[in-house]
Amino acid sequence: MNNLLRYDPFEDFFRGYLVRPMEIGTQTEAPAIKVDVEEDGNNYMVQAELPGVRKDDIHVNIDGGVISISAERKQEKEVKQEGRVLRSERYYGKVSRSFQLGQEIDEDKSSARFNDGVLELTLPKKAAAAAKRLSIQ
Repeated sequence: MNNLLRYDPFEDFFRGYLVRPMEIGTQTEAPAIKVDVEEDGNNYMVQAELPGVRKDDIHVNIDGGVISISAERKQEKEVKQEGRVLRSERYYGKVSRSFQLGQEIDEDKSSARFNDGVLELTLPKKAAAAAKRLSIQ
């Protein structure tokens, strides 16, 4: 079992020296949806972070106690210098997230707001049906 690795200090020193530096701060993958869920007596409050997504590209579906959030992001960037195109980048992606809440949601009373990249959902709990006793004949 030979686990020896050769170390060359000159290789590490010059690694990346002649490589063109990359631009930092550009996002080229689909944004992850980070979600905070809070519960009070009658409602669930959900905050979902969707940076760089337009309000029209967000979809929320409610199916009983299952909440599904999906978003589509389109990004195009073109860098020109002296009339020549040096770089052109395009990104199209879709991200979604589903989670189950502890109780069914009243879809008719639910509301959603989108402000500064944060989707805020107010999801009222559906009133639980009372147990019904059957009479035996």
